[in-house]
Amino acid sequence: MRLVIQRVSRAAVRVDGKTIAMIGRGFLILVGIGRGDSGVELSRLAGKIASLRVFEDQNGKMNLSLRDVGGEVLAVSQFTLYADTRKGRRPSFVAAAPPEEAAPLFDRFVAALRDEGIPVQTGEFGAKMEVELVNDGPVTIIHEVAPAPESG
Repeated sequence: MRLVIQRVSRAAVRVDGKTIAMIGRGFLILVGIGRGDSGVELSRLAGKIASLRVFEDQNGKMNLSLRDVGGEVLAVSQFTLYADTRKGRRPSFVAAAPPEEAAPLFDRFVAALRDEGIPVQTGEFGAKMEVELVNDGPVTIIHEVAPAPESG
């Protein structure tokens, strides 16, 4: 699983010109799910995101978490995070999980964040979306969770 976590002052998603999700201060998280991702670590990952200290305290230091500032999350599924551009000019997306595997994992990721007490809104899985954000800082963090090793 690959995440691009952007600290935002606001973010929104539109589908067919209609706003379907909007948040204020918090994180816009682009979520890429790869083949072989199992979701075993989703609870730990959600806890880490909720506790990630990247918001500024009264001294201007990145010392506060999403929980501390009462922030929200806008989660958007994005298979293109698994683009392979090493060969040719057209990216290959074979490393991305197919929709029937990715959609349930995305839903579990959102549920895990909600279990941490974080208000979460989402884009529309598989839709062509317009994502608008104001990156605060800018602060952008890339986080990758390695697939669980296969047993056998």
